[in-house]
Amino acid sequence: MASANDDVRERLAVLGEIAAEVAHELRNVLQVITASAYLAKQDPAASAPHLVKIERNARTAHGIVDDLMSLARGEPAKAEPILLVDVLLAARADVGEADFRDEIEPTSLRVRAHAGLLTRLFHVLYENAVAVTAPRPPTLWTRARLVPGALLIEVDDDGPGIDPAMAPQVFDPLVTGRSGGTGLGLALAKRIAGAHGGEIALGSPQEGRTGAICLLTLPTS
Repeated sequence: MASANDDVRERLAVLGEIAAEVAHELRNVLQVITASAYLAKQDPAASAPHLVKIERNARTAHGIVDDLMSLARGEPAKAEPILLVDVLLAARADVGEADFRDEIEPTSLRVRAHAGLLTRLFHVLYENAVAVTAPRPPTLWTRARLVPGALLIEVDDDGPGIDPAMAPQVFDPLVTGRSGGTGLGLALAKRIAGAHGGEIALGSPQEGRTGAICLLTLPTS
């Protein structure tokens, strides 16, 4: 039986991991805000779109702190029916250039989820794909289908793929095979999936293809 000290150590470890994830996510948002502020100052008369981007990312920063602290407290995601395509579009903001291809049937498909958290999950997957293929823009497929009791979502890229030796630990904190990577993004994706009662795992590329495939399973009830 775990002692009280073991419980405290486990909670401190979770809090430390969440703090690192918050810092990682905020760093990305602050980079966008800083760049937008710089561009706005260069031409104040044409600053409106940059100010919009600053405002949007400031709201995102507040949401990141609130949402990830809820995860740190072990709270289940506050789910509501949302359009999957809206989540995917929001997740693609500021990830860089990519050729996004969707196979969502029907396009009006809804998922019970926390919009902010699910957006962060897909943002991580898209951002990783863009980073590993840079400077070439990747092609990213997102496929979704309903099966009895679950929604299956697949995100597939045409990058170099994941080292098989690293695959079993790729969703663990601080595990990364990318130069400059933090090893926090996929750990966050796993935590968000779990908060929704779901799972995320690696899939196997089709024969003759490279790239990484992430399979997200979410309950429908």
